[in-house]
Formats: sequence, structure tokens, C-alpha cells
Amino acid sequence: MNSLPKNTLRILRWLFGAVFVFSGFVKAIDPLGGSYKFQDYFAAMGLESLSAFALVLSILLSAVEMVIGLNLIAGIRLKETSWVALLFMLFMTGLTAWIYKANPVHDCGCFGDALVISNKATFYKNIVLLTMIIGILLLRKHHTTTLRPLSEWILVAFSFFSVMTLSHFNYHYLPMVDFRPYKIGANIPEGMKIPDGAPKDEYSTTFIYAKNGVKKEFTLNNYPANDSTWKFVDQKTVLVKEGYKPPIHDFSIQSPTKGEITDIVLGNKGYSFLLVAYDLNKAATDRFDKINAIADYAKKNNYPFYCLTASTGSDVDDFVKKTGLKAEVCNADPIMLKTTIRSNPGLILLHNGTVVNHWPNGWLPSFNKPLSNNPKDEAPSIPSWLLVVAVAIAYSAAFIVLRKILIKRFQK
Repeated sequence: MNSLPKNTLRILRWLFGAVFVFSGFVKAIDPLGGSYKFQDYFAAMGLESLSAFALVLSILLSAVEMVIGLNLIAGIRLKETSWVALLFMLFMTGLTAWIYKANPVHDCGCFGDALVISNKATFYKNIVLLTMIIGILLLRKHHTTTLRPLSEWILVAFSFFSVMTLSHFNYHYLPMVDFRPYKIGANIPEGMKIPDGAPKDEYSTTFIYAKNGVKKEFTLNNYPANDSTWKFVDQKTVLVKEGYKPPIHDFSIQSPTKGEITDIVLGNKGYSFLLVAYDLNKAATDRFDKINAIADYAKKNNYPFYCLTASTGSDVDDFVKKTGLKAEVCNADPIMLKTTIRSNPGLILLHNGTVVNHWPNGWLPSFNKPLSNNPKDEAPSIPSWLLVVAVAIAYSAAFIVLRKILIKRFQK
């Protein structure tokens, strides 16, 4: 007789939980990307002083989302989790309503780089989720559990610890799944191309004229071109519709001696090394003995080796002095550099404009022989999807085993 509300509750729990697990997971595997999005929000709100907490907030947000999702799917502490989820959705719905109206950031970052949706779509998505969590709260009395409260809290703590461990690993060793346009296997020149017939940006231009002390706005179709009684005051151009933007639209490298060298770097038919350090003042310097050894290796084998940074002037000079860097230091856009690799510094291996491999500062490779003629030999041997499957299996297995132990130990 009560099967309908029970099944409805189960479906709502699983759907809502799946969205939150996915949202939390894509943030957990890219905590630095999440911190950059927090910094964007703080800048838009005039709260730049809070940027120092961006990384911590990014990790905590991913943990909260994943634990909410995992709890709802497993039916753990349903009452408390539902109330936390409701408060979370009330806040996020209000925030995304403001983002939709004011458009302070290009996208909310709710699904990281895995799924970029418009601010409008984000707001309506949150309305749906808010409705779902209200339904879960209303139907939660139809949920039963075989676990004691202490056992459930232990499982909640286990999930939280697991997510924090996942974030810690991906922070130090790069995202296990890369959704950015510079992921391994991506060809940068191809990512910069605009297809034939792709829509272009559309603008609206308004002309402001004055007559007898009164200002009036005109369009291109009706401005008083032949009426000398109107005096031109100003004009406004507004982007009405954004056209096609290629995945890579800001890749540019400036050499202090050769000028623009983007085509030289991407046009190299062989291997090239790019050491990326978007901010030299914040870059880790504890591995530069290894970095300089790689630079020596590259020189010996005629592989170009460049250091890309947004830092300039004395910051560059001081850094080279401090580290003994054996590479030409070139300039690039800081946002582009942050996107190419989530490490400061990080090392990228290119072959004919294609990203073959990349390494964080804490996991730099050692080279002792020339690179293979086949770039695939230098690429990672373990697919990223396999890592995700392994993590999911390891967590699920540990959760099930722990749950059985708790049931046996604290059986009602």
C-alpha cells in the first residue's frame, strides 16, 4: 500500500544524489579549478580579501556535495542530510538567481569543466533540485534503515574522509580526469580553429545625439545623419549574442627576444617541453634541480624547452637567480597558463602541437634516453576512465564492508 511513496522517495533520492555526487566529484578532482572559480566570485562581489580561502572552500564544497549525494543514495542519516541539502539549495538557488540576472561570471562552475552550462540553465536546474529535495523531505518518513545512528555517523565520516583524500590526491598529482582543452591527446592548433560558417559575435550599436539640451539615443537605422541640428555626443556598443568561441582562444607565447613565437612552438614537428609557472612568486622551487636536469636533457637532444609565465621584470630575474633556471622565460596570459596545467610549476610535453603528457611539480619524470619516435609511447599507459572506475570500486567495496561490520557490531 505504501509502495508508491517509498518508490517515489527512492527515485528522488537516487536522482538528486547522483547529481550531487557528479557535481562534487568533478570539483574534487580539480580543487585548484574550483579555487579559481571562487576567486572569480570574490572579485565580482568586491571580496578579494577572501581569495586566500578559495582553495579550502573549493575542497570543502566538493566534500559537502559528495557526502550529501552519497548519503541520499545510500539512505544514510536521511533527515539531517535532507535538511542540509535544503539549506544548501536555498542558498545556491538565490546565488544563481543573482548570477542569472547580473551575469558577474561567465558560468557558475557548478559542474567544473566537465559540463559548462549557461547561467540561465543553472538557475532552472537549481529550481528542479530544490523541488526534488522538498519532495524528499516530505516523503522521508517512508524510509527505513537497519543501522543505528552511531553506525550511520561512522559511514558519513568515512565518506567525508574519502572525498577529502580524493581532493588531496588530485591537488598534488593533477586531475585524474581532465576535462580542459589542454588534456593529454589534445591538439592545440586544432582547438584554436573556428569552423567555416560558425556564428560570429553580434553587437548592437547605439548613437547618442543632443538637440536643444535634450539627449536621445538612435540606432544605425534612424540616426540623424543629415540633420545638422543634432550634435553627436557618444556611442555605445553592446554584445547582443556571443558567437562561436573555440575551446582554445587565448594561447599565445611572447619571447623577450623573438616576439610572438606561438607558431614556432606549435609548429615544431618534434618534441617540445613547456614549463608552466603562471606566477613565479607563488611557484614551488623545491624541485628545480630536477627541472634543470630535464632542461639539460632537452638541450642535449635538441628538444626546445620554454618556461611560460605571466610574471615580468624583476620577478623573472629574481626567480632565475634563485633557481638557476636553464630555460628561456616567455610570457603568456595567466588565465591560459592556469588552464593548461593545475600545478605551479608544471611540465608539459608537446609533439607537433599535441599534448603528449604532463606532470605536476611533485611528480616530475626522469629522462635518460631520447624520446620515442612514436609519441604514443610517451603518453600515460593507464586511461583516466580506468582510474575513476578503480576509485569508485574501492570506495563502494570499502563502504559495503564497513556497513556490514557495523550492522553486525551494532545490530538492533
